[in-house]
Amino acid sequence: MIKISGITMPINYDGEALKRAAARRIGCGTEDVLSIIILKKSLDARKKSDIRYVLSLAAETRGEEKLLKAGFEEYLPFKPLEIPAKKLQKRPVVVGFGPGGIFAALTLARSGSRPIVLERGLDVDTRKRKNELFWQTGQLDEECNVQFGEGGAGAFSDGKLNTGTHSPLISQVLRDFAECGAPKEILYQSKPHIGTDKLLLTVKNLRRKIISLGGEVIFGAKFCDFSVKNGRLCAISYVKNGNTVEIETDNLILASGHSARDTFEMLLNKSVAMEQKAFSIGMRIEHLQKDINRSMFGENAPKGLIADYKAAVHLSDGRGVYTFCMCPGGQVVASSSERETIVTNGMSYYSRSGKNANSAVLVGITPKDFGNTEVLAGADLQRKIEKAAFVKAGKICNAPVVNVGKLLNRTSDFEIGRVKPTYRPGVSFVMPQEYLPEYAVDSIKEALPLFAKKISCFDDNEAILTGPETRSSSPVRITRGETLESVSVRGLYPCGEGAGYAGGIVSAAVDGIRCGMAVLENNG
Repeated sequence: MIKISGITMPINYDGEALKRAAARRIGCGTEDVLSIIILKKSLDARKKSDIRYVLSLAAETRGEEKLLKAGFEEYLPFKPLEIPAKKLQKRPVVVGFGPGGIFAALTLARSGSRPIVLERGLDVDTRKRKNELFWQTGQLDEECNVQFGEGGAGAFSDGKLNTGTHSPLISQVLRDFAECGAPKEILYQSKPHIGTDKLLLTVKNLRRKIISLGGEVIFGAKFCDFSVKNGRLCAISYVKNGNTVEIETDNLILASGHSARDTFEMLLNKSVAMEQKAFSIGMRIEHLQKDINRSMFGENAPKGLIADYKAAVHLSDGRGVYTFCMCPGGQVVASSSERETIVTNGMSYYSRSGKNANSAVLVGITPKDFGNTEVLAGADLQRKIEKAAFVKAGKICNAPVVNVGKLLNRTSDFEIGRVKPTYRPGVSFVMPQEYLPEYAVDSIKEALPLFAKKISCFDDNEAILTGPETRSSSPVRITRGETLESVSVRGLYPCGEGAGYAGGIVSAAVDGIRCGMAVLENNG
């Protein structure tokens, strides 16, 4: 097969039209194009009167040898990652069953190492029920929620699979997702997403694959301690149903997630090297999805297109403000993992058919904003904001909201107009200065009109801001060396977003594969 790129097609193209376009590019008859595979598909909306798809293809044709000699590039099909067969003396342990932990365990299971996975939360079906109860009543399970449980924090999001990293392992991650139930379109979309509904099924199938390869997954198992001998990990402990269980192991991949503050504290108390890390704080903004569509595609946008966006500005004081985890047709969800706190996140289903669009509007902060040099000062700042939001919104699990017009002093009153907040159990009108640092609020106020230069509805007076958003990334980094082991404990592999080495589903999954491979390589 040969590769061809830069094929532009109207929004409503069909397979035959694509075949004709490929034939024109190659310079052959349509009958000479035997089959086509879409390799990449992106949307070009720069010209709103002529929005088109841009595609890269692999085409099977007659006379391919001649075409290759003429300069066409050969298409090389995907090759699965080669994982060496290896049975370790002691079964490796993976803590956490989010993307990092899942793909670390899958890598080890494929090698024949029979990993044991410990997840403090529960399976996705139970987790879904517990989250729904929390959203309806405010009744929180601190061990099984939006942050903890099978699939990790990303399981209740938009399920975005795009990433800024360029690892060759990304293709492996996407293939595994697709083989386990994710839509096949993720293999070629420029902005792939699964949606929380399809992601939950995919995660279950990944678990089944790990188990079929000899792995073991234990839910409701909270990692609580580890032992070291001569600088090397020799055992770990976990608590399940009130009982402490010890496992002898000399390899632990720690993928506990960015909200496992008690795990961070335990590691710090055991002198594991950690450091403060920059992260971001802010709020979630909601608009009507149809307004976002109009802003991005124009008044006569083709039916069926659902717009997303990404925006960033650098302010005069040097701070950066950016949108994050934009959820078209989605909802803002309660995402606390500790009682008497408010945390928000965005979530949408694969269809993205909800009335509102939402995105985080985040202000980048650095350790100098934390207030002190303690390793966990960033986590302390997160908690302070989350607790203040709970108190200021009435101590009833409501989230604090404000309309953009009120925040920007354009309107005198709090008001809910066309844009209805989607956060459950409920919302209360609160100015964000009541729970966020003043510098963060000032930065967001300055950024909103600047974003509106690109997305015209962005600073609409009726847009709703719900806060706080504090868990976009980890406030710490667990320091590791060239072997991917902790610089403090051999055999301990800090992994994924919680350890400070990833920023999203795919980058965490890639880091999980890297850590799994490192265990195999370091135990030769």
